[in-house]
Amino acid sequence: MIRIITDKDIFEYDIRGLVGAFFRGEELTYEAEGSTASGDDAKRLLINWHDKEVTVTFEGESCVRSFDPEIRVSAKSAVKQAIYSCLSEYTGQKLPWGALTGIRPTKLAMADLEKGLDDEKIIFHMQDEYLVSPSKAALALDIAKREKSLLSKLDYENGYSLYIGIPFCPTTCLYCSFTSYPIRAYAMQVDRYLDCLEKELLFTANTFKEKKLNTIYVGGGTPTTLEPAQLDRLCGIIERNFDLSGCLEFTIEAGRPDSITKEKLETIKRHPVDRISINPQTMKQKTLDIIGRHHTVEDTLNTYALAREMGFDNINMDLIMGLPDETIDDAKMTMEKVCELRPDNLTVHSLALKRTSRLNLEHEDYEKYRYENTNAQMELTAEYAASIGLYPYYLYRQKNMAGNLENVGYAAQGKAGLYNILIMEEKQSIVACGAGSISKGVFAGNRIERAENVKNIEQYMDRIDEMIERKRVLFS
Repeated sequence: MIRIITDKDIFEYDIRGLVGAFFRGEELTYEAEGSTASGDDAKRLLINWHDKEVTVTFEGESCVRSFDPEIRVSAKSAVKQAIYSCLSEYTGQKLPWGALTGIRPTKLAMADLEKGLDDEKIIFHMQDEYLVSPSKAALALDIAKREKSLLSKLDYENGYSLYIGIPFCPTTCLYCSFTSYPIRAYAMQVDRYLDCLEKELLFTANTFKEKKLNTIYVGGGTPTTLEPAQLDRLCGIIERNFDLSGCLEFTIEAGRPDSITKEKLETIKRHPVDRISINPQTMKQKTLDIIGRHHTVEDTLNTYALAREMGFDNINMDLIMGLPDETIDDAKMTMEKVCELRPDNLTVHSLALKRTSRLNLEHEDYEKYRYENTNAQMELTAEYAASIGLYPYYLYRQKNMAGNLENVGYAAQGKAGLYNILIMEEKQSIVACGAGSISKGVFAGNRIERAENVKNIEQYMDRIDEMIERKRVLFS
């Protein structure tokens, strides 16, 4: 256990995230100075604030940083730098993303690009302010440049994007914390769910009829748990009620190979969907069995081949590095098999230990496994992606990621997923429909506000008018 003890209760989220990056899996407490909390055998990280300085002490190692008391971000940067210095000295670790705890490293580089700073100054800023390694700073800048170019085709003021959540899955994977429900148990609820979703979509279409719809993303869950007729109904609702003339991208995340059939792909193909996902996560069968993916490696290969035969020419595949007991040799094997398929998009995730995932809630059952991702593995995936003409175009991070690393999206020329960039860079309003989805309004002055839909399916259906009213208020 590590006790974080502070005399000023600020920046808890960032402080916990940074300490947790050094001591992955360790129990952390966050306490006020003078707390009588138990844990006398715990290590103590002490944070003491003064007028213009903060002192951090850990196991006899102290570090002091100055800050401007009039600027909140200056104080946050100072305490994170001090914590990083102490813990790096104690553990001997250098985190690839330094003291950076936010999920959007490219947003920092993008902001500097928009200020007109040159490459050298941007990289220096990330290294000096956030202690980011040279290679990660260069990666963030490279991706920010690609994002800036791709987003230049969008009209932020008069455009918007649409997210549609289908919260059903064949099974719940070991690592998953998204809103998802087993389709077998909820099969009788799907049509009622689509009734409510249609009501929400019709409100959205009417409210935004003067705006230009730029991207559509149908995610989940697993959208292809819907039966062909249900998929056809959903796509039909979209086609009939939204003006798609300005739509640059329409994605359906097919996702799980065990949910995809020829009939479902034929249904999707009848509609103006131009991008799908077929997500193996790994090409190691033993791992698929452990994480609860009820499909085989052969299923992935066959489903991918079928989609190509049917004319889908923009297919994304998701992979996860750091899955149970996987090594760099396993990552190499997976990448070799994926590269033989030559997908148009490849998203490489670092396993994140989510609080509400089975991996965390039932951790005693999975303690026997090793969960490790390394910079070498991420570099390996980047090299394989480049070998088939896929280059990084978006990046984000999450708490408790294996190796304190990142998720990177790679794409062939002209096949980058615009919605993926928009969700990270927060440049355009996204209207989100369905259980567990979160609408995001981007307003003048970079003001961002959100409206959440409830996660529970029954509550979503019973309270659909309330969900619509939340959107009405957000975008009024």
